Amino acid sequence: MKFRLIAGGLGLGFLVLMVSLRGVAGFWTDYLWFDALGHEDVFVSVFGAQVVLVALFAVVFFGILFTNLLVADRLAPAIRPPGPEEDLLRGYHLLVGHRRWLVRLVLSGLFALVAGLGVRGRWEEWLLFTNPVDFGQVDAQFGRDISFYVFRMPFMGFVVGWLFGTLIVTLVVTALFHYINGGIRLQTTGERVQPAVKAHLSVLLGLVALVRAGDYWLARFELTTSDRGAVAGATYTDVKAQLPAINLLILISLLAVVLLIVNIRRRGWVLPALAVGLWAFVALVMGNIYPAVIQSLRVEPAESEKEAPYIARNIESTRTAYGLDAITEVQLTDFDNQVTAIDLEANGSTVRNIRTLDPLVVQGTFDRLQGEREFYAFADEMDTDRYVIDGEVTQVLLGTRELELNETRSWENQHVAFTHGYGVAMAPVSRVKGSGDPDFLVGDLPVSIDPSVEVTLDRPQLYVGEGLGGYAVVGASRDEVDFTDENQETRAVRYDEIGGEGGVGMGSLSRRLAFALRFGQLEPLISNFVTDESRIFYVRDVRERVEKLAPFLHFDADPYAVLIDGRIVYVVDGYTTTDRYPYAQ
Repeated sequence: MKFRLIAGGLGLGFLVLMVSLRGVAGFWTDYLWFDALGHEDVFVSVFGAQVVLVALFAVVFFGILFTNLLVADRLAPAIRPPGPEEDLLRGYHLLVGHRRWLVRLVLSGLFALVAGLGVRGRWEEWLLFTNPVDFGQVDAQFGRDISFYVFRMPFMGFVVGWLFGTLIVTLVVTALFHYINGGIRLQTTGERVQPAVKAHLSVLLGLVALVRAGDYWLARFELTTSDRGAVAGATYTDVKAQLPAINLLILISLLAVVLLIVNIRRRGWVLPALAVGLWAFVALVMGNIYPAVIQSLRVEPAESEKEAPYIARNIESTRTAYGLDAITEVQLTDFDNQVTAIDLEANGSTVRNIRTLDPLVVQGTFDRLQGEREFYAFADEMDTDRYVIDGEVTQVLLGTRELELNETRSWENQHVAFTHGYGVAMAPVSRVKGSGDPDFLVGDLPVSIDPSVEVTLDRPQLYVGEGLGGYAVVGASRDEVDFTDENQETRAVRYDEIGGEGGVGMGSLSRRLAFALRFGQLEPLISNFVTDESRIFYVRDVRERVEKLAPFLHFDADPYAVLIDGRIVYVVDGYTTTDRYPYAQ
């Protein structure tokens, strides 16, 4: 039995050690990735914000809970009342009675750690809250600058909700310790709750009611993004019914605070019960039933009339939010909707670029004619772009030949030999060959470029791509597979020979160990292919890369490849977005 316990303890300890080491390895290799791309400032900013949040909220939670547990001990009766409940708790008091301060400390610390770690994902809201920028525009209902809604409110709402949850947990744990200490007894002929304990719990309940009042105060501003009415924003029912109801709930919550404080010196729980009952009644009737009645009986029968001013607010705010408030309207009167031969000739470039190839369905044709079936494939949808062909800007379809490996391949093939995609295929959208196939102007293996196209492609290798996962080790002791030519002969390449400078260096044993832990494979640590000059590519999906580098932007779902300066680069449209602009949709 003793051997089993020791073995189990060692196994659990090893598991905890491995999980901890993988966490450290993931953290360090994330930093190395940002540093290799020259954006370690992003990593430091995000991590710094997370550390501040975890520390701040953990300290606050610990302070609230531990203070109340100390108060509970100070208010404990000198002699615990005898009875069946005391008989059940006698074993606990014998075990931890002389260590109760330590028990409170450890318990508060564990709760605080969980509470602190739970807020680390709020780093973006924290950074917005601490770095607001005025819009110079105010909302139509409350007259507050838009920055309050975009930068301040998200974090304020979270803090209020977090405080409410913290106080509820503190109330429950404190009541439990009052029970353990003898201040609360359920099976007794005397007072079930000691006066001092009742006062303590009344104060905690008063704080809960106060935080609830703050939550209602913020709920007023949430109405500016309501979706109850015909348009986004506070509409007739929100302004005429919901807002007064929320204001009334604020007053009732504050009244509950007063009643709970007064209850400290009164016997029984009549006042708290009255406060809770009044709050529940108003929340149900005024907060839910009354607005629904107003919407059904006053708004819906005459919606266009009742909602007209709020629709106007919505239109104005939406235009302003999208930067469309400075558009000049021009009435076009002198035009002819009949197209003539002269019109076609005058717009020859447009006519010559009318699509005959559909980018949504032509991918299979690109794969059949330009793919390398063994380990290259084109994306599901071709990109549309414009390049100069024969001196004229021409619309083309362009697809990248990306790596697509079978997962059953060996580690060497998967991560050292087949490391990259290769080149592109490009064809004009407006013409095909006599066979009906696209007229490829850029394509083949190795890359062939028609003289009519004004582009170069000196580095066709693609170490990142759309949907590309896993990792690749370059600069290894063996060559990488570049492509298989028409004679089925494998062409080799070395990353350093093509001027490659990307990836993260693997020159130290500690780094190789970190990558082995990160990817859960021993090979990065023990493989003879990995040398001091080797570099590793990971986070290779284009969209995942930019989201990691700029987590504060919202990116388009479809990156597109561009040939520029003899290389293939990806363009991803990124936007600053918010769903908290009042009245906008």
